[in-house]
Amino acid sequence: DVQLQASGGGLVQAGGSLRLSCLASGFAFDDYSIGWFRQAPGKEREGVSCSSPDGSTYYSDSLRGRFTFSRDNAKKTVYLQMNSVNSEDTAVYYCAASGYYNDIYEVRKYDYWGQGTQVTVSS
Repeated sequence: DVQLQASGGGLVQAGGSLRLSCLASGFAFDDYSIGWFRQAPGKEREGVSCSSPDGSTYYSDSLRGRFTFSRDNAKKTVYLQMNSVNSEDTAVYYCAASGYYNDIYEVRKYDYWGQGTQVTVSS
């Protein structure tokens, strides 16, 4: 079975840092693009960062410089380092896998989704 297990969420103070992890299993991880998405209450799911198998990494323009995506193919794990968080970063964060290599910022391109991990930023 395909599984994407996101972890590392929690309560963090504004200005603090958090690192999310996503462990994948059940598919050829090396051949898939992996993305981080988030969804705040009452809002649509939006792309945060994603990486294609060739290592090309994309970031939301509004998050570039604060968030860092990394990928460890040997461990079948991706990470999202979140720095200088603020209240607008409060959301459920999801990792997902896509068989596409282009336009991987689009939610519709993703075949498999994890259960999500809650990040809450307190002021």
